[in-house]
Amino acid sequence: MSGVKKVVKKATKKVLVKLKKSLHNPIIEPRLYPWESKATFNPAAFLANGRVHLIYRAIGQDDSSVLGYAGSADGYHIDERPPYAIFRRANHFSRTDFSISPIDYISGGGWNGGCEDPRVTLLGDTVYMLYTAFDGWGSLRIALTSIKLDDFEKKKWNWKNPVFISPPNEIHKNWVLFPEKIDGKFAILHSFSPKILIDCFDSLDELDGTKFIKSNNTRPVDNSRTWDSWFRGVGPSPIKTELGWLVIYQAMDHRNPDRYRIGALVLDLNNPKQILYRSESPILEPEEYYENNGYKWGVVYSCGAVVKNDTLFVYYGGADKVVGVATIKLAELLEDLKKHKAVKLKKQATRI
Repeated sequence: MSGVKKVVKKATKKVLVKLKKSLHNPIIEPRLYPWESKATFNPAAFLANGRVHLIYRAIGQDDSSVLGYAGSADGYHIDERPPYAIFRRANHFSRTDFSISPIDYISGGGWNGGCEDPRVTLLGDTVYMLYTAFDGWGSLRIALTSIKLDDFEKKKWNWKNPVFISPPNEIHKNWVLFPEKIDGKFAILHSFSPKILIDCFDSLDELDGTKFIKSNNTRPVDNSRTWDSWFRGVGPSPIKTELGWLVIYQAMDHRNPDRYRIGALVLDLNNPKQILYRSESPILEPEEYYENNGYKWGVVYSCGAVVKNDTLFVYYGGADKVVGVATIKLAELLEDLKKHKAVKLKKQATRI
């Protein structure tokens, strides 16, 4: 056997693409102001004139959810954070009104209603915000409001009067507005599982509080998936990339339903009801103390993301108490997603 070289193949460990969490996390924590003394989490985000704007959910002494503002020049460090809430929703309910049946809903640890988990889209000169409106008892609906970017940047909080866009007596969450018109129309993605549902409008004024979007919020278990077999919801508003619409989402393994993870997928630019690519493994998991030491352990939940200097910044709530940020080069994430083509379904129409 002399002179014969034995070739031994080394096992190569598969490299999983994950977001890098900032060493400065958490970047937003509760302060002593009465409106945000208990929790600050689940922020929306958008980029305007090179600056990152965050609108985060806050809970204070009265256990109701309001929205606060934080700004950042570099995306990592908060350099502006007013001592007041920028948006509130009055709760019109009475727990002594037994004509209204309570809904089975625990909000951020069982709070007292208000405006929850905003999603923000900058489209043209207007900042649009969708949020979950909970009355603390029997109603959980999606509401829509907006503000001019110029007013927003000047901190003139002239929000348009909110309107409900989901029907009464139903439970809906996690709706997002695309940051560009599709086929010349505003497009709202309002369901992802069991199938993608998108409604389009010539003008969002059509949603005047009397016309509602009919959705499907069943979210059944998908046994063909592993870590994300139980889809929980779309996170931030979609981000346009060269590969398609990048969607960040949160999901669970139905065999381990207490642990939220975050993944990414890509929708076709022209037909966003079609999934092109989907991450094989989670890109963000609850591993740090601030993601497991709060009101809900094991939870990372994102409502906002931006691309700044070719880097994807994902802002997320940790344990329903604080805000963290995690990043990755956008090109790196897209390159990895290209390796994981989605299962092809029957061909759909090219228009929504």
